[in-house]
Amino acid sequence: MKYVDEFRDGKVARNLAKTIAAEVRSDRRYHLMEFCGGHTHAISRYGLRDLLPAEVRFIHGPGCPVCVLPIGRMDSAIELARDHGVILCSYGDTMRVPASGRTSLLRAKAEGADIRMVYSSADALKIARENPEREVVFFAIGFETTTPPTAVALRQARAEGLKNFSVFANHVLTPSAIQNILESPEVRELGTVPLDGFIGPSHVSTIIGSRPYEFFAEEFQKPVVIAGFEPLDVLQSVLMLVRQLNDGRAEVENQFSRAVTREGNLKAQALVAEVFELRDRFEWRGLGEVPYSALRIRDAYRDFDAEVRFDLPYRSVPDHKACECGAILRGVKQPQDCKVFGTVCTPDNPLGSCMVSAEGACAAYYTYGQFTKSPAVAQAS
Repeated sequence: MKYVDEFRDGKVARNLAKTIAAEVRSDRRYHLMEFCGGHTHAISRYGLRDLLPAEVRFIHGPGCPVCVLPIGRMDSAIELARDHGVILCSYGDTMRVPASGRTSLLRAKAEGADIRMVYSSADALKIARENPEREVVFFAIGFETTTPPTAVALRQARAEGLKNFSVFANHVLTPSAIQNILESPEVRELGTVPLDGFIGPSHVSTIIGSRPYEFFAEEFQKPVVIAGFEPLDVLQSVLMLVRQLNDGRAEVENQFSRAVTREGNLKAQALVAEVFELRDRFEWRGLGEVPYSALRIRDAYRDFDAEVRFDLPYRSVPDHKACECGAILRGVKQPQDCKVFGTVCTPDNPLGSCMVSAEGACAAYYTYGQFTKSPAVAQAS
């Protein structure tokens, strides 16, 4: 396929890897966090770790929207369907995420709750139009990439006067998560998570642009390279980060220039600002409560806010004791550090969200057969 195969050229990939190997310094390590789960899967799927020298080490970040959703928010979604009798519309990724008591949206559906998988917020609107006698709630999750479509749905619902439609909003923000990681004790004080630079998310950046990352480069002296999801994108980004670190620079560079600009999508940003506002705080799986890290529906659209309409209280629920998903999302551990990884916890029987999502680190390691650490990583642990 044109414009895809070119970014998966094995010969070019090997040449890029040789260039990286020639430029890394033997007296240092390059600890790079790929924030987005899409990059984690690309690295595993295309065997990029095996192409790169031992000095380059990847750290997984919390850029998986399903993975960072805490159990309490899943419980609230199930409560909407079970106790309030709504038609709950959800993206497929959330259907199998474990909630309290090892339940899930899929199990609740099997027990009789009316939970329907949709591909977009527009599908949820369609269901609301077709079922005027039923309350329809769209379970909205995701980073900045999926927030504009939710805003469109809310604006459309208000314009049409769809009184039976509402949104359970769980949209979270990338810059807040990055700042939380950089300010965490593991990075700033204890040094248990050595972190030299970031492979920045591409799809998120098409919306917010590259400008928001400039603060991290300047304030924390950590270079950021926004990267596409193809193997050559990731390898080129690694090379750009290696060169920055060798030069002692901390800048924001845009490898994914074919889709990302400094300003981002201004129309989408304006739409989101019209419909949403910042929450004071929001709980993330693994990160805990993070200030100003998520969005809530503005008062102008309050009539379509499911949390208001159904008076949904939030209850924080701890993760399964055997699950290391939280530590993996913080970059403190790798999937193989979890005692239940690949044994009790599998994609067919997930204990944590990192094994469920198509962007989860555990799912990537399991899918592509990475059940043991590479010698270099094991030695560094």
